[in-house]
Amino acid sequence: MNKIYNPKPETWSAILERPTKTVDDIEATVKEIFKEVQKKGDEAISKYTSLFDGASIANIEVSTAEIEAAVATVSDELKEAIVLAKANITKFHTAQKTDRVEVETTEGVNCWQEKRPIQKVGLYIPGGTAPLFSTVLMLAVPAEIAGCNQIVLCSPPDKNGNINPAILFAANLCGVTKILKVGGIQAIAGMTFGTETIPKVYKIFGPGNQFVTVAKQLATQFGVAIDMPAGPSELLIVADDTAVPAFVASDLLSQAEHGADSQVILVSTSKKLMDAVEKEVQIQIEALPRKTIAEKAIANSKLIFVENDKIALDLINEYGPEHFIICSEFDDYYSNGVCNAGSVFIGNFTPESAGDYASGTNHTLPTNGYAKNYSGVNLDSFTKTMTFQKISEKGIQNIGKAIEIMADAEGLQAHKNAVTLRLKALEDGK
Repeated sequence: MNKIYNPKPETWSAILERPTKTVDDIEATVKEIFKEVQKKGDEAISKYTSLFDGASIANIEVSTAEIEAAVATVSDELKEAIVLAKANITKFHTAQKTDRVEVETTEGVNCWQEKRPIQKVGLYIPGGTAPLFSTVLMLAVPAEIAGCNQIVLCSPPDKNGNINPAILFAANLCGVTKILKVGGIQAIAGMTFGTETIPKVYKIFGPGNQFVTVAKQLATQFGVAIDMPAGPSELLIVADDTAVPAFVASDLLSQAEHGADSQVILVSTSKKLMDAVEKEVQIQIEALPRKTIAEKAIANSKLIFVENDKIALDLINEYGPEHFIICSEFDDYYSNGVCNAGSVFIGNFTPESAGDYASGTNHTLPTNGYAKNYSGVNLDSFTKTMTFQKISEKGIQNIGKAIEIMADAEGLQAHKNAVTLRLKALEDGK
């Protein structure tokens, strides 16, 4: 890992740069695939599934029989773990429901706000070397609670044309209405335009590699909303001498093993702790099945020493980490002062992997600094807020004159007339 001591604020931007490709490197490929899927539908989907996933699939929709067969292969132990996680995620997201907000702004003018589910949502679930069945829970559970009536799931198949059985079990458990064996750019394009088999959706959710991230951003140009620009995983830990070096190292590695383009950072006010964590990383990485991947991510990662907690907090807010772990004597200072983070984990016994799986919070979070202006996925992500108003005769008389004056000042005579006619009708009716 790269050690950095007392970096000056003017160097932070360069030091904290993510190890990701620029959009320019990827955008041409994404646009080409989008154009072909828009024009050729399932034919293009099949072409790129064969090219990128090495699978030739006659029917990309997962059948009920396939789901049943896959579910039967999932161990009872894993099923029980998934059911427990689902219960906690359900409890946390159900608690996010809000009541209708209603107020009489002026006598006779009643305004209220209600939430409605997004009718058609698409869930992207990464497969490949780490099939993220946990992401199914994080997306499908709140979608079902919100009341979305069409929940479409896309996940890349293996070379035999199958989706990981645990993904199918979780999807079936959580009310997904259609499951498709499609991954990558072509999955996002399929949900954006719709094909013979893939439904067009109104909003796309889910993490992915840099190609999926750019594809989601391109989807917004075609009237489809996205949850956030969620790219390669990242973690920042702030720790002092009250932290347990082995725990800190394990958390750094838990994110590093996601992918070679993941980034992990330790910020500390203790050089002694930094050295101890570095040694622990080298010890623990040797036992990891995904050692090669983790090593590449660790090579892009940083150990940063700063003189005090204020500097540390300023640097953390500048970075805006996806995951932020606090292992400090002054955890209140950091938890109260952090402005930019996707999800925060406090204390030596709160590993980031708890949020990834079973504590109840959502693990679909903003990366690449987007924590400065995006929230992680939550129940509201699957709803729209609609406002309503009902105005009585007394109400229009109370605010009508103000509306007329304002519309006239903006030069919008028809706006003014819409009120004037009503006021005159009331006056004539007296």
